Amino acid sequence: MAFMFLRESIAAYREKDPAARSSAVVLFCYPGLHAVLWHRFAQRLWRANWTSLARFTAHISRWLTGIEIHPAAKLGRRLVIDHGMGLVIGETAIVGDDVTLYHQVTLGGTSLTHGKRHPTIGNNVIIGAGAKILGDILVGDGARIGANALIIKPVPAGTTMVAAAANALDRVRAKPCFDAYGTPCSEMAVDPLLRDIESLRAELAELEARVGRLAGARASRLEPAD
Repeated sequence: MAFMFLRESIAAYREKDPAARSSAVVLFCYPGLHAVLWHRFAQRLWRANWTSLARFTAHISRWLTGIEIHPAAKLGRRLVIDHGMGLVIGETAIVGDDVTLYHQVTLGGTSLTHGKRHPTIGNNVIIGAGAKILGDILVGDGARIGANALIIKPVPAGTTMVAAAANALDRVRAKPCFDAYGTPCSEMAVDPLLRDIESLRAELAELEARVGRLAGARASRLEPAD
């Protein structure tokens, strides 16, 4: 089981990172993979009720990798943490399968209660560098969170959120694909703000044409007869 986890994790890194030239490079040089390996060990200690030792193990992992993952956090399969420095995953966070997280991502809590207070991340989600997802909210399957976005409300499945005050971005895709850093740069991505501006421009042009026609009709009625 451990070998299967390691093999599929390395394969996920090689698929999503063109800099991963070989499995050996991923195994020995990728702190994101190391952090997940440390987390699996710390989580076993946590579940065995050796909580202090589990926290100390997580502390060592943070010191070695720059990535902080609470031992109680639940991580899915084929998680890719790219770069990873400054990344934080809180105690009650749940991360699904085939998720990609970039550096300085925070899955944080906004409550002081001891219950569920951290985000739940669905499957096939990409969260860009510096994004902050706070509170007991759900980020749906296939969502994309752009760099530096602040998310404090649930994100529907398949939605892309961009900018610091995150806005929904319409996505038209013939088939699922991988967006590096969770921010699509293709021509198929339509910013709803730009879409609304173009709609207003079209309405303004139509109004100007109508005013021009009315002015022309009025002028023709006022012209003196020969």
